[in-house]
Amino acid sequence: MTLKLYYASGACSFVPHSMLEMAGATFEPVAIKLHKAEQKGPEYLAINPRGQVPVLADEGEVITQIMAIIAYIDSKFPENTFIPKDPLARARFVETLAWMNNTVHPTFTHIFMPDKFTGDAAAQQAIKAHAVAQYRTLMGELQALVKKAHAAGNDWLGGVHVGPLDTYALTLLRWGTIAGINPEDFPELWAHVQRTAQVPAVARAMERERLQLSLYRPA
Repeated sequence: MTLKLYYASGACSFVPHSMLEMAGATFEPVAIKLHKAEQKGPEYLAINPRGQVPVLADEGEVITQIMAIIAYIDSKFPENTFIPKDPLARARFVETLAWMNNTVHPTFTHIFMPDKFTGDAAAQQAIKAHAVAQYRTLMGELQALVKKAHAAGNDWLGGVHVGPLDTYALTLLRWGTIAGINPEDFPELWAHVQRTAQVPAVARAMERERLQLSLYRPA
């Protein structure tokens, strides 16, 4: 076994976790417990000094950053066509993936970890409240992408195959439910995410991570 994926349950590492399952890859999943600060321990920092997940190790080579890992898995298992080959379709894929990673994802960080941005308790609450409103808008944008894909005759965000855009959408919507956003407010997106969760490879990753699709609780 040469592949080893370091992941945290419910984190964005779910995306490469699902990809490896879709590819039928032989890999060793290594759970990093963020709530126990295992990512800050010397053993993990020796693997990734930034103390982040995911990390993919392949025959002694360590790859960090989700976009790099997604590209690597796509290249390693080209028969799965995780990323479209057509130049324009590929650009659109990267465009959406980058937006998920550099805009939607950091917005949730402001909700989940406002202490990263200020030590003032009152300011933390203000940051969180503002980010929740922003995140709701971003969920609307994500739903629009789903509707656009379906209108173009594509079952999935990346085209004809389920892939990393769909599992990232699942992850982002699930985070929204943690922030108190009702997934039923975005019916097309919610239906898409539920269908993604039913894909056998995705379901296996969810079972390993013990994920509940929605954590929304009405106030």
